[in-house]
Amino acid sequence: PLVKLLFFFNMLFWVISMVMVGVGVYARLMKHAEAALAYLEVDPAILLIVVGVLMFLLTFCGCIGSLRENICLLQTFSFCLTIVFLLQLAAGVLGFVFSDKARGKVNEIINNAIVHYRDDLDLQNLIDFGQKKFSCCGGISYKDWSQNMYFNCSDDNPSRERCSVPYSCCLPTPNQAVINTMCGQGMQAFDYLEASKVIYTNGCIDKLVNWIHSNLFLLGGVALGLAIPQLVGILLSQILVNQIKDQIKLQLYNQQHRADPWY
Repeated sequence: PLVKLLFFFNMLFWVISMVMVGVGVYARLMKHAEAALAYLEVDPAILLIVVGVLMFLLTFCGCIGSLRENICLLQTFSFCLTIVFLLQLAAGVLGFVFSDKARGKVNEIINNAIVHYRDDLDLQNLIDFGQKKFSCCGGISYKDWSQNMYFNCSDDNPSRERCSVPYSCCLPTPNQAVINTMCGQGMQAFDYLEASKVIYTNGCIDKLVNWIHSNLFLLGGVALGLAIPQLVGILLSQILVNQIKDQIKLQLYNQQHRADPWY
């Protein structure tokens, strides 16, 4: 029963890993290569592929190890799963202890995304969703959008969106049938008080930090949900390894008994 349980446990995550790789490859192929390369380090498609491949290899070891009752594969599976769990735990602790550095890294990622806002439609939709979800604009403030070449406020910028912000920064208008994509026109030229009548002026980093603080129990539940399958996998594999070792010892004992009746 333990062999079947561990096999089906790994088979479930094996299928999930293949789906992740498939989605990642599809998303990557649908992108324009030259645009994706501009922000490769934060490309969700690449992240999905890497995580999916690692999960595939890990669960493959678990599946074959449990079916063949191979101690080497099972111990490899258990060791790798333990390393993944410890790395996640360390990342969580370091993120909490060095929250200022983590905040700076998030700010760097957001600024990089702002720079490449018009380069990729998926990235653009992601930023728009985030700004509307958290009712924010830019990283620190709405003026961060000046980092984008199209929204830059410099006098020599020929863009029609000069000194503007994306429509996702705009305050919602009740009963609006058609979205006004030009509602952020020229907003960077206004001060905070004037701009706040039309757009969100607060940056998304502060909004994100506030959201994390107000949803700690939810995030804790998600972290626990990720940790439990890993701990179950480690526990089941170790129990199976011990059972296999006990069977080997028993077989050796019986062989010695048959070889030497006076033993």
